[in-house]
Amino acid sequence: MAPAHPLLLVDDDSAFRKVYGGLLRDAGYEVVEAGDRPSARAAFEARPFPLVLLDLMLPPDGSVSAGLAGLAALLDARPGTKVIVVSGVGDTRHSLEAIRLGAYDFLTKPVDPDVLLVVVQRALARVALERQVEALRTSLERAAGDAAMVGQSAPFLAALSLAERVAGSDLPVLVTGENGTGKELLARLVHQKSRRHAGPFIPVNCGALPETLLESALFGHVKGSFTGATRDHRGLFAEADGGTLFLDELGDMTPSLQVKVLRALETGDILPVGADLPVHVDIRLISATHQDLGHMLQEGTFREDLYWRVKGVELRLPPLRERATDLPLLAKHFLNQCAHLCPDGRARLLSDAAAESLASHGWPGNLRELRHEMQRATVLAGERRELQPEDLSFTGSERPRASAPGATTLAAKVEALERREIEDALKRFGGNRTHSAEALGLSRQGLLKKLERFGLT
Repeated sequence: MAPAHPLLLVDDDSAFRKVYGGLLRDAGYEVVEAGDRPSARAAFEARPFPLVLLDLMLPPDGSVSAGLAGLAALLDARPGTKVIVVSGVGDTRHSLEAIRLGAYDFLTKPVDPDVLLVVVQRALARVALERQVEALRTSLERAAGDAAMVGQSAPFLAALSLAERVAGSDLPVLVTGENGTGKELLARLVHQKSRRHAGPFIPVNCGALPETLLESALFGHVKGSFTGATRDHRGLFAEADGGTLFLDELGDMTPSLQVKVLRALETGDILPVGADLPVHVDIRLISATHQDLGHMLQEGTFREDLYWRVKGVELRLPPLRERATDLPLLAKHFLNQCAHLCPDGRARLLSDAAAESLASHGWPGNLRELRHEMQRATVLAGERRELQPEDLSFTGSERPRASAPGATTLAAKVEALERREIEDALKRFGGNRTHSAEALGLSRQGLLKKLERFGLT
């Protein structure tokens, strides 16, 4: 099937245009050709091109510097366009400068036809993915105000793309990822893109309530069913009827309650606490957890039948340490949100030194920790326009540390690392458990459980 948009092939070598233009047309692409910079500019201004194949040395001057300047101008005019530089000049400095300016790739003549077709295909796939993400981001911004999802890294874009593909169905979705990675935000995005978007989105944190209260919260109760039940109460399953129920921290649910949730999901019927007759509900389930449910299955702490019921499609949100290219964008996003904290009302900027400090940090609390750091640094910077490393709560000289002595198995190494991160957070916040839990991306109750587990006070 022919692509929806044409490609622009810019080269002063007519033989090159004939051979490679024919190659691209045979592959199903519509190709528009230009032999010099003025005609290329005219073609580019006349219609949008998702992809441009560009020679740097073009008439009238034929210099590489002019070609690089033209590349920069092209990308400034249409940032979403992917540019593949195809040049007879294979100098490494020129290729690095082209990539730095924003070129998608740099190919040296003579170009292997198979390589060209693969690069073109990947570039167009990237364009399509970024357009999907932009549509998703627009939808999310309408639903969640200023809590937009920001990022361009491959794992993040892959998660958003998969979210869009599954949103239109009623398949259950399991969102996995560390605390603070934005699992509820992604769940809301799936809901907004679904056919149930006009219905309610009902979130509940399964780790925030003890079992008895969570059962009543989920299924409801009738008056007099237990001490304090002074009136009938509709549960969250009933509140989500016609919409989406979001069970956050599903892995914290007790085995006995897992049985009741499984029954409700299989039959669509819920039984309020103390009631004689079930109530039928129509919901779409989205769950989330930071725990390894596969490991919990092996330990017997999570039911296998419920696991396969909730894992229709798994969406994994990457931790911030796997999104290095997104860190500056996210920091800027949160700094813009903090502009109201500045004396002059202008968002603060990151100095190069502060940016290096951010890049060297491990971010155990992920997006929550980054948001907190940008708020804190904005206040500490006062009237200074740029944030400096001393405005941050960490030194910026952090590097991955060696495993603790005696930690030989993977589980032991993970436990040792987790313990150190908790100890560091407690030191950083002077023992304040609420602030430490927030920075680590944990609930306060979750932190208390880990403190008890590790024997920390």
